[in-house]
Amino acid sequence: MTFIQVTALIAVLCYFLASFFVVTRLFHEKGPNHVLVLFFGCCAIVPHVLLTTDMLFSAESINFNLPNVITLVALVISLLITLTALKYKTNLLMPVTYSFAGCWIIATLFMPAVSNIPLTANKLGLVTHITFSLVAYCVLVIACLYSFQVTYINMKLKEKNLAVLNHLPPLMLVERQLFVILAVGTLCLMATSITGIIFIESFLAKANAHKTVLSLIALIMYCVILWGHFKLGWRGHKVQTLTIVATAILTLSYFGSRFVKEFLL
Repeated sequence: MTFIQVTALIAVLCYFLASFFVVTRLFHEKGPNHVLVLFFGCCAIVPHVLLTTDMLFSAESINFNLPNVITLVALVISLLITLTALKYKTNLLMPVTYSFAGCWIIATLFMPAVSNIPLTANKLGLVTHITFSLVAYCVLVIACLYSFQVTYINMKLKEKNLAVLNHLPPLMLVERQLFVILAVGTLCLMATSITGIIFIESFLAKANAHKTVLSLIALIMYCVILWGHFKLGWRGHKVQTLTIVATAILTLSYFGSRFVKEFLL
């Protein structure tokens, strides 16, 4: 086995162990062992960083093909959720995040070779645009996960399931965090559109029209969600549904055409 394969397997094993230790004690009276979960989460993130670095960087360029971008996104989300878990209860988010990261790394080991899509790192404007794009997407996916957590906690409150609620964060805290995360992600997505218009000549070209239109639709939807919450008091299922739809549209914008071009054509 190569070093990269060993690194990938270590990351997968640690991600799955971290998920296992959360899920199996989610409803236990003492809750998950956070020290153990965070230990395995960190043990997974370190080899995940090495794997992502090897996949992305070459001597002269950055390989931004679709599998590499998804690997990077999974890494950033896992890292952000882990850092959040140092201060807040993220028992519902960690298994989802870690399991996806582990499953995706496994998939990359068996995935057929995909063509190299180089990005020259000295193009500052392009790098800025891509950085904002990745940050916006990762933050907004986390916001989508938070919306599920808000709905789940709200459901358990209505059921008066105290055994579960003891190991979950307060509803008002999670809801407040959700809208802060949504606001940050929306600002980053807005910066993505602005930098795209300024620095990328083909941003408004016909070939990229579907990406631009879909990302702008998602941006408008996120703005509507924030406006609806702060001006009209929107909460609960309405916010969750709109967040899921907006995130799905943004995902289609970011990855839809690339999936067709890199895997189907």
